[in-house]
Amino acid sequence: MFDDEKRTIQRMAPMLQRVLIADPQASGAALIGEAMRNISRAQTWTASTTDRALKLCESVDPQLIFVEMSCEKMDGVEFTRKLRRSPLACRQAPVIMVTGSATAAGILAARDAGVHEFLRKPFTMKDLLRRLEAVTLRQRDWIEAVGYVGPDRRRFNSGDYTGPLKRRTDNRPTPDAARIGQALKILRSAIADFDKDPEQATRAVEAQVVDIQKAATAAADLKLVTAAADLHRHVMQSRKMGVSLSRAEVERHAARLLACAPQDEARAA
Repeated sequence: MFDDEKRTIQRMAPMLQRVLIADPQASGAALIGEAMRNISRAQTWTASTTDRALKLCESVDPQLIFVEMSCEKMDGVEFTRKLRRSPLACRQAPVIMVTGSATAAGILAARDAGVHEFLRKPFTMKDLLRRLEAVTLRQRDWIEAVGYVGPDRRRFNSGDYTGPLKRRTDNRPTPDAARIGQALKILRSAIADFDKDPEQATRAVEAQVVDIQKAATAAADLKLVTAAADLHRHVMQSRKMGVSLSRAEVERHAARLLACAPQDEARAA
């Protein structure tokens, strides 16, 4: 192993101490488990069914999850979708989907369920290290909406790509104005879809107002900061009191925030 690889592993190791491997095939789970113990001395747990994997997520709070895409007793896409929309502490943990037979439709389904990376079998140690590096050292923005919950899909399977960057903004932080604009779009969408999934919509609203507060503070936009803080305060008070929010209520309390939207964002809405 080269010195550069050793240094990379040392940087990744603290984020790879608790690993869940969801795979009905004992041999496949053992192979990944042994590799992770060699790489980061990880503590590993295995699950042979979707339900067992979700229960282990609750009890061990894994930092990283490997999941078989689809086989008997295991549906990796459904597992990931349930995890992302759950209240579990590890709901944002990186998920690497593993399969020996990948189709375009399967890859898209995995991406849309909230999977971070895709690992095809048989894989080499280099393949595995590239995926681990992608989910630990090149983390993506988290998208908390109603229609989608998971990492920014524009960076899906980045471990497979070694060519030139195509966008001017690749590898650059999202500007505050762009972050505010995206959060406002997701907020509008969450309110519009509130009745479809009130619990997830509430999480989406809360996540966006926090994001807006941070970006607006960095941009020194006091008006936007105040409007976001007011909506956030109402959401948190309702949660503390155990009261479920309604779409009409959220619309009413979000009106001031949405009215503060930059002119370009307001015209696009």
